[in-house]
Amino acid sequence: MQSMSTLDSLFLHVENGVSHMHLGAVALFDGPAPTEAELAEFVAGRLALLARYRQRVRLVPGGLGRPLWVEDPHFQLGHHLRHTALPRPGDAAQLRQLVGRVMAQPLDRRRPLWEMWLFEGADADRWGLICKLHHCMVDGIAAGDLLGVLLSPEPRTPPSVPDDWQPGPEPSSASVLAHTLGEYASGASQHVRTARALLGAPGHTARRAATLTGGLTSLCGPAGAPAARSLNGPLRAERQWVQARGRLEDVKTIRRALGGTVNDVLLAAVSGGFRALLQQRGEPLPHELIVRTLVPLSLRTPDARGIPDNRVSALIAELPIGLKDPVERLHAITIQLDALKRSRHAVAASTLNALSGLAPPSLLALGARALARAPQRRLQTVTTNIPGPQQPLYLCGRRMLEIFPYVPLALGVRIGVAICSYDGTLGFGVTGDGQHATDIPTLADGIEHELAQLLDRATPTASAGTPNAKPGASSNAISATSSTAASPAPTRPETRRAGVRSAAHGRPPGARRSSRPPRGTAGPAITQAHAAGARVVVDNTVLSPLLLRPLEQ
Repeated sequence: MQSMSTLDSLFLHVENGVSHMHLGAVALFDGPAPTEAELAEFVAGRLALLARYRQRVRLVPGGLGRPLWVEDPHFQLGHHLRHTALPRPGDAAQLRQLVGRVMAQPLDRRRPLWEMWLFEGADADRWGLICKLHHCMVDGIAAGDLLGVLLSPEPRTPPSVPDDWQPGPEPSSASVLAHTLGEYASGASQHVRTARALLGAPGHTARRAATLTGGLTSLCGPAGAPAARSLNGPLRAERQWVQARGRLEDVKTIRRALGGTVNDVLLAAVSGGFRALLQQRGEPLPHELIVRTLVPLSLRTPDARGIPDNRVSALIAELPIGLKDPVERLHAITIQLDALKRSRHAVAASTLNALSGLAPPSLLALGARALARAPQRRLQTVTTNIPGPQQPLYLCGRRMLEIFPYVPLALGVRIGVAICSYDGTLGFGVTGDGQHATDIPTLADGIEHELAQLLDRATPTASAGTPNAKPGASSNAISATSSTAASPAPTRPETRRAGVRSAAHGRPPGARRSSRPPRGTAGPAITQAHAAGARVVVDNTVLSPLLLRPLEQ
């Protein structure tokens, strides 16, 4: 038996009938698909490396302790591997419908909290996997580590791992209580040391308290700049999902030419997507309008790689969607995040976990459930980035072409965006509420369009005369062609430009470029509110329902 951390348990407690807290990914592979038996044999040969895949959640009687991970004596791999097929023609719309239906269903808490769906019938002789992992098991990095156990850097299928797993009997309530009491006894000394450390350094404690207060104020305090209103509201259990594409080398070209970091460029692309969405909805877009997004940050150290748990903090950034110029939006985001890095306001989640451990688990569970039901309009979305391997990976000897993440929704946030890089590609996965966000394809097209505009400004000579693609053309295909997805990212700006043009809206031929500010400057249209818009969130226990996966710096 092993107790969940406080943060892990909160992801479990916050789940309800309309917010299913599983992470996910949609991976596309070159064909032909493996048979059900072939896939089952391969996964079974790796389970010895995935202990959590054969453990289920056990609640402590009376809520006297945090939930436990216990071996599932009734584990059967067939309960977790599913097989389906897309109807002809197997296009992107049908894949999106399948992903929405699969992700709208909660994981069965009577069993280990994961599923893997093999689907066939994708266009161009491709197949794919839809993976679901509960957030109480992993954060995004840990989920990637677990998936990495199944993927190989070589086409040759690795040999099975010796497995002598034999589950013990189901633990009794008495043994669960005894385990919990034993943890209380061993943890009491740690709580005493924590209290002494706080009392022994009053200045340091006061600074941390002020930071914590500032973080909570950023979530619950006065709204400041006006934010988009249609992005918040009650959720339904149904889900919409759509993907968008980009190229990592294009993002690096934009960063080198226009300034900022890779993550700044990605947030700018998401900003352009939300601006396009709100324009289509007919909402006014005043200059000062923003979308507040929760941006998870990784606190996972190298020695913690492979450990299935959550180690994250977060910040709140204000996406300046009221600014008309894409480069000005990028510079505004860069200024925000630079100011945040200098502020040193982030508080380690490990410290907060230690402090929250002083509170009764039953009280923390009640607080999490109450938070999930409480309406809030402070946050409009979540944006999370998963840096993946930049070399080809294989499953059952088949090459993975693309991967798109899935992010859950909670706290009245109706749209979330997750990003994953792999082998030179960028996969954006946009999750939307099934009733109130059916228009998220516009957001996905807007992300691609924004990347194209930024690259156009970053490489004006190379992009001159490039033919335009039909807006949103890339969204009609399930995956990029094998020559695009499987080959290394090209290095010539001209080739990169053409790649984005084929996947996004283009500027009409001969359209005049607006002048951009010098590199590293914000430009005249960026207001002080945009420049100082970032807010730190330091209480992971309060915001845990949306701490989904870190943006690496």
